[in-house]
Amino acid sequence: MLRFLSFILSFLIGCQLYAETVIDLPKPRQKSSVSLEETLTKRRSVREFSSETLTLQEISQLLWSAQGITEPAGGRTAPSAGALYPLKVYLVAGGVKNLAPGVYRYDPFKHQIIKIKDGDLRGLLSEASLWQPWVRNAPVSFVITAVYEITTKKYGERGVRYVHIEVGHVAQNMLLQAVALDLGAVPVGAFYDSEVRKILGVGDKEQPLYIIPVGKKR
Repeated sequence: MLRFLSFILSFLIGCQLYAETVIDLPKPRQKSSVSLEETLTKRRSVREFSSETLTLQEISQLLWSAQGITEPAGGRTAPSAGALYPLKVYLVAGGVKNLAPGVYRYDPFKHQIIKIKDGDLRGLLSEASLWQPWVRNAPVSFVITAVYEITTKKYGERGVRYVHIEVGHVAQNMLLQAVALDLGAVPVGAFYDSEVRKILGVGDKEQPLYIIPVGKKR
């Protein structure tokens, strides 16, 4: 009986810990006073950030701009060849209000983030990015990865090109959304793939393509 109660207690604690790793994001807005033309005009790569933290509302908006669901059939904010959506978006966070430092994966269907790892790994991500300081100093970095097989299974080798086109769409969405939020951002393509995969805790089939540090402008 005691062993059974101990098992039930452990199970309930495990369920609670698991539940705490899933975070519902605030609902993203779909209108603002900033025009698309203004964001295009003001978009510049920003590599210096203040120490001010970001909010979950800002994180929500940025993730929605990248892969948010915009119609019941599953269409998203960025186009995808064959509507296959081979990309995943991760958040390496260390400076977000009311969010513990860690690595999170975005679930666009539920508009949630799921914690993958604990701890502030921005320093390691900077090291994996050839020591680029803006990766370390930004409160958050978004990492976009791809599973090529999702697209190449249908389109063959041409699918590799489609994936690269798609990640460009997603990155530009995020960069323009950052401008609309009065934030700074910079796309980073120089990094050691294997090291970034270790930080994210993903396998060899998942290829990191972009790192986008985001923060308040200094």
